[in-house]
Amino acid sequence: MESLKGIKRNNMCGALGLNNIGEQVTVMGWVSTRRDLGSLIFIDLRDITGVVQIVFDAKECGSFFDKAESIRNEFVLAVTGEVVKRDQDTINPEIKTGHIEIRAKELRILSKAQTPPIYIEENSNVSEAIRLKYRYLDLRRPDMQRNLMLRHRVAKTVRDFLDDNGFMEIETPMLTKSTPEGARDYLVPSRMHPGKFYALPQSPQIFKQLLMVSGMDKYFQIVKCFRDEDLRADRQPEFTQIDIEMSFVDVDDIIDINEKLIKVVFQKAIGVELKTPFNRITYKQAMDKYGTDKPDVRFGLEIQNVSDIFEQSEFKVFKGAVSGGGSVRAINAKKCGDIFSRREIDSLGDLAKELGAKGLAWINVAQDGLKSPIAKFLSQNEIQSVLDRLDAEKGDLLLFVADKDKVVFNVLGQMRLELAKRLNLIDDDSYEFVWVTEFPLLEFDDDQNRYVAMHHPFTSPVEEDIDLLETDPSKVRAKAYDIVLNGIEIGGGSIRIHDTELQQMMFKALGFSEQKAWERFGFLMEAFKYGTPPHGGIAYGLDRLVMLLAKVKSIRDVIAFPKVQNASCPLTDAPSEVDQEQLNELNIRVMD
Repeated sequence: MESLKGIKRNNMCGALGLNNIGEQVTVMGWVSTRRDLGSLIFIDLRDITGVVQIVFDAKECGSFFDKAESIRNEFVLAVTGEVVKRDQDTINPEIKTGHIEIRAKELRILSKAQTPPIYIEENSNVSEAIRLKYRYLDLRRPDMQRNLMLRHRVAKTVRDFLDDNGFMEIETPMLTKSTPEGARDYLVPSRMHPGKFYALPQSPQIFKQLLMVSGMDKYFQIVKCFRDEDLRADRQPEFTQIDIEMSFVDVDDIIDINEKLIKVVFQKAIGVELKTPFNRITYKQAMDKYGTDKPDVRFGLEIQNVSDIFEQSEFKVFKGAVSGGGSVRAINAKKCGDIFSRREIDSLGDLAKELGAKGLAWINVAQDGLKSPIAKFLSQNEIQSVLDRLDAEKGDLLLFVADKDKVVFNVLGQMRLELAKRLNLIDDDSYEFVWVTEFPLLEFDDDQNRYVAMHHPFTSPVEEDIDLLETDPSKVRAKAYDIVLNGIEIGGGSIRIHDTELQQMMFKALGFSEQKAWERFGFLMEAFKYGTPPHGGIAYGLDRLVMLLAKVKSIRDVIAFPKVQNASCPLTDAPSEVDQEQLNELNIRVMD
């Protein structure tokens, strides 16, 4: 292989254009394609900025033409030559450099390459398992490189904006104390303290609160977090969080600065101008209208509560759901009665059952009258009330689910998304944000037979609801907020508890004895004794945000070296076994 001695790259492949005609340039990169026409060899040379066509002409190359004939795909080259304008009939308008080419004057082969096991091409359809095994090749693909460049721009924009607004970036520990309350911790055994373990942080939550106690005022960090949980497209065992905390603020202050941040990110990262302020709805409104606390508001198909119409109904399915503490709710699928066949309606019923419903009731407001398997069980007054409530017109299809609220919300929430897909109602080029506020502070966990924090144990309750902590915890609202983009939560946060007594009330509601609370969080509660400012913050999933900006399906496509579904790495074969000597040093015995 040849060296770089005496030669320097002075241009990037994709940056060349008509303004460079006549210049002597040196470019370096990988061979993307090669076409051998005998006395002429054409290659596309690729670097991170794009490709440029190189022409090796036997009449001009002289002694190094033989070397050019040996070039194959993915060889790494350094080429010096003159930039010339292409002939009119050879212009390639599909690439930025399509009007020019380089006539080679010097060639160095810096590295040869075997035939790669995957195609280095845009939007490759190679299986993800193979792509991740050879990730260093997969990352040569232009679309993957664009994704990582976008990620860089987002992170840089966030840093610049927060720095301009008085925030300090402060690192917090990677090795910390396990405080299990949420996902499983990743544990790290201590060699110097046998039998004891560090935990990798699920978030910097406690430390950023301590920084507020320390008087840092405004903190941020773009930080790795770790959660040992089941994976899906938008989850990884290690993920990156944009972590923000501020002192002397309330909910409106945090929402205001973050809307400005998001607006700048979209403007600088992808050139999209957002309108602010974003819409806000409460958690209750989100569940009632959309069946989810992550609503996609790009389309209608809102859920309507019709329970009151059927409280005294003769139709036992509907009446029983209401009297049992559940509800009857419905969606008006506008004009679907005209366009859905009976088979398509039945397929919606099958989906409802897959999602946990006992069935899906429906009324087709057909042009020649109502068609429905349930209409005969309903009174004329009930039918008319439903038609009025749902603003039904001829051609509409009314879909009903009756069950416990949790089931009804899940089924109809998923149903409206399915209908939107079938009806092509979703504009993939639009960005619709919504803040969801006033989450329940606590939710009851049947397995643990106790209340657990919906967000985390340091979330402040709404002031008016504090007394309910001891009498009716399920009704306590949190000063918590999520920001949702196109039906996907991209960030969430809360105002934190800054009063020791209130924090102890919270721990009591969570079923922690005072001793247990101090064992887990004593250092935070101790810090609160010495003067704590009101404070709050938010954390964004950077991976998820970039995924949406890049319009890809999985966060694995915006992470350089991700894990797969079972939290393993096909590239490095992690996790792996370790030497017995290492285990002995850590006082660990592996069970058979």
